[in-house]
Amino acid sequence: MHAITIPEPGGPEALVWAEAPDPEPGRGEVLVEVAASAVNRADVLQRQGFYDPPPGASPYPGLECSGRIVAIGDGVSGWSVGDEVCALLSGGGYAQKVAVPAGQLLPVPKGVDLVTAAALPEVTCTVWSNVFMVAHLRPGETLLVHGGASGIGTMAIQLAKAVGARVAVTAGGPDKLARCAELGADILIDYREQDFVEELRKATDGAGADVILDIIGAKYLDRNVRALAANGRLAVIGLQGGVKGELNLGVLLGKRGAVTATSLRGRPLHEKAAIVAAVREHVWPLVEAGAVKPVVDRVLPMPEAAEAHRILESGAHVGKVLLVAQAG
Repeated sequence: MHAITIPEPGGPEALVWAEAPDPEPGRGEVLVEVAASAVNRADVLQRQGFYDPPPGASPYPGLECSGRIVAIGDGVSGWSVGDEVCALLSGGGYAQKVAVPAGQLLPVPKGVDLVTAAALPEVTCTVWSNVFMVAHLRPGETLLVHGGASGIGTMAIQLAKAVGARVAVTAGGPDKLARCAELGADILIDYREQDFVEELRKATDGAGADVILDIIGAKYLDRNVRALAANGRLAVIGLQGGVKGELNLGVLLGKRGAVTATSLRGRPLHEKAAIVAAVREHVWPLVEAGAVKPVVDRVLPMPEAAEAHRILESGAHVGKVLLVAQAG
């Protein structure tokens, strides 16, 4: 097969479409012929040499894919050769084939084409596990999403609205905020021009956010805690703004707040399988009903992964950037 390899860490040009050994499905795994993958921030970090795959994972980037099952390993039931699936991966999505633990497979939702389905696994699993399974967002509460126009953000807006929550977003510029509003966001904050703490207070009569989904990390830590409502929950899922920040425990204690930080890639198989099962139960019906839709910015051939990384790093996208697997 061919895959996007990283002979040496570096810029986007470090991504090389090259011949690679075919993977073999182990016990409890299936082999998927990849139709498409999607670009995530973790792929950029891996390319730069800052985020190695977990032990035993594929060395190639790509944390999700869609495709068709072409082989089934021992101990797998409930799936057949020829099934159209999408999958949460620990790596290997930027390739023509990938071996996937059966617990991380999802059927392609009805009404979604095979390529577009590649936009779903990572964002649905990340949002559902953090906003609902960990932070327990409830109807009537307010969710603040940083990076509302990102892949994570566009999914978080839709899922929160689907369960009856109010959604505030931060994004850069009126065009991205307009797209967030189209998806259902109620409170629109331009982080380039506005202080999100003050804007959120104004919009919530001083209450703040019950749940905050944060991709920034250290740079926003103090302001996020100040933006929390009483009994608020801050879920940190990204570190684009650094890894070390100062936490005012007095403010957190006064709000009876909670701070959690999670990642998805390195979780044990049973934890990933539980998240995937919850997504299939709770999110897939919303997708199939049209209440929640994958948001795709553009689709590129997989050998052009370098250009896809440049787009992601520039921030010139709304939703997901997909890579379509190529023959040869």
